[in-house]
Amino acid sequence: MTHSQEVKDKLDKVGCGFCLAKWTQVTMHLGMGMTHSCHHPAPHKVSLSEVSRNPSALHNSNFKKRRRKEMLDGKRPSECNYCWNVEDNSDSFSDRVFKSQEEWSLPEYDNILRTHWRDNFNPKYVEVSFSNTCNFKCAYCGPQFSSKWVEEIEKHGPYKISHDYNNVDQLKAKNEMPYKKSEPNPYVDAFWEWWPELFKDLHTFRITGGEPLLSKDTFKVLEYIDEHYEENSNLSLAINTNLGVPDTLIDKFIKLAHKLTTENKVKKLEVYTSVEGTHKQAEYTRFGLDYNKFWVNVDRILTELPKVTINIMATFNALSVFSYEALIDKVFELKEKHHNKQRYNISAIQLDTSYLRWPNHLSVKILDREHHELILKAAKKALYYGMKEYTQENYGFSNTEIQKIKRIYDYAISHSAVYDIEKNRKDFVKFVDQYDKRRGTSFLETFPELTNLYVTYKQR
Repeated sequence: MTHSQEVKDKLDKVGCGFCLAKWTQVTMHLGMGMTHSCHHPAPHKVSLSEVSRNPSALHNSNFKKRRRKEMLDGKRPSECNYCWNVEDNSDSFSDRVFKSQEEWSLPEYDNILRTHWRDNFNPKYVEVSFSNTCNFKCAYCGPQFSSKWVEEIEKHGPYKISHDYNNVDQLKAKNEMPYKKSEPNPYVDAFWEWWPELFKDLHTFRITGGEPLLSKDTFKVLEYIDEHYEENSNLSLAINTNLGVPDTLIDKFIKLAHKLTTENKVKKLEVYTSVEGTHKQAEYTRFGLDYNKFWVNVDRILTELPKVTINIMATFNALSVFSYEALIDKVFELKEKHHNKQRYNISAIQLDTSYLRWPNHLSVKILDREHHELILKAAKKALYYGMKEYTQENYGFSNTEIQKIKRIYDYAISHSAVYDIEKNRKDFVKFVDQYDKRRGTSFLETFPELTNLYVTYKQR
C-alpha cells in the first residue's frame, strides 16, 4: 500500500470529505479581506466585525468553520468540488490527500480531531498578500492583484471583448475592491495583531502580491523574523517578487535575506519570480518588465545569497510559445553558473511551468497545431539539458521540470467541449488591439509568428 493510500484511508475514517488543509493551510488576500484554505475553493470575504473580535478569523472565519463541521460530519463541502471531481472520475488521489500528507499537515491529524469545529486553529502553511500594489500590469493579470491594472481600467474602462474583461465594477458590486495603498486596511491591522501568536506555530510562510517588495509589511515581516527567530528557527520562508523594483529595494531585501540565511535564522528561504518568454515578447506579456534588468537581479541574488534558490513560476500562455526554448537555454545557463553545495535545494534556479487557464483568450488552446509543436520542442530541449552529462552535478533540469513543460503540450492538444476556440480567437484579436492602443505596444511587430491568426480573425 502506498503512503498516499494510507493517508486517504486515515482521512476516510473521519469522513469521505475530510481534509486537513481546511485547518492547516491558508491563503489570505488582505488587500481584499478575503481568505481560502487552498487554491481550489474560491476565496470568501471575512466580515470586519469578525476580525475585530477575532484577528485569526483571517483563517478561522465562520464560513470556513462551517465547512470544517461538514467534513467532520462525513460530508463533502461543495466549495471543494475540484477534489471530488478527481476522486469520482479517476483512480488518482486528489489534493485533499496530497495536502493532508504534507509534513506541515499530517502531524496535526490527532490534534485536529481533538478540537471542536468552532475552535480556532493556527495554520502551519500560510500565504499572505498584503495588498495589490504593483508596478507591473501583466496581460493575464487583473485589478485584484495589480494596482496598475486598477488605474488602467478606471481610466479606459474594461476591455470590450465578448464580455467586459477586468471590469472593476463587478469587484465593487461584490465588495471585493482592493484597498488603496494610501488607505488604512483593518485586515492588515488584524494580521499584525495575530502575527506574534501565528509566527510561533508556522512551518511555511510565503508572501505574495501585488509586488511584495513594494510593501512595507514585507520588510516588517523580515525584520520581525530577524529579531524573534528563536521563537521559530525552523521556519521555511518564501518571497514572491517580479524583480522589477528600484535597486534600493533589491539591496534592502538582499541585506535582510543574507542575514537570515547566513545566521541560520530560518530553515529555508526561497525566492519566487515569473517570466514566460524572452526579450520583447516577455516584456509585452509582463508589461513593466525590463528583461535585461530582470536577469541582472536574478544573477545578483544567486551570487550574493548562495543558499537561496530562485523558482521561476512561468504562466505558460499563447504568447510564450515562440521564445520558451530560448528561456530554457537561459535558465540552464544559470543552473550551471550558480550550482554549489550550499543551497537549500539542489538547483540554484528552477523552472516551474504551469498552463494558463484564465483568461481563455490567452490560453495556448487558441493556437494552431504548428505552434503546439514548438511546445514539444521546448520540452525536448529541457530533456536534453536533463541528460546524464548535465546531471552528474545535479544542476540539469529535473524530471518534474521537464514533465511540466510536456504537460503544456498535452493540454494544448486536448479536446474540451466547453472551450470555444472561435470565440476565444476573436476575443484574443480584440484584446491585443485594445492592449496596443492603451499601452503603446505593437502586437504584430512583437509576434510576427501570429500574423496569419490575427489577420484571419480580425476579418471575422
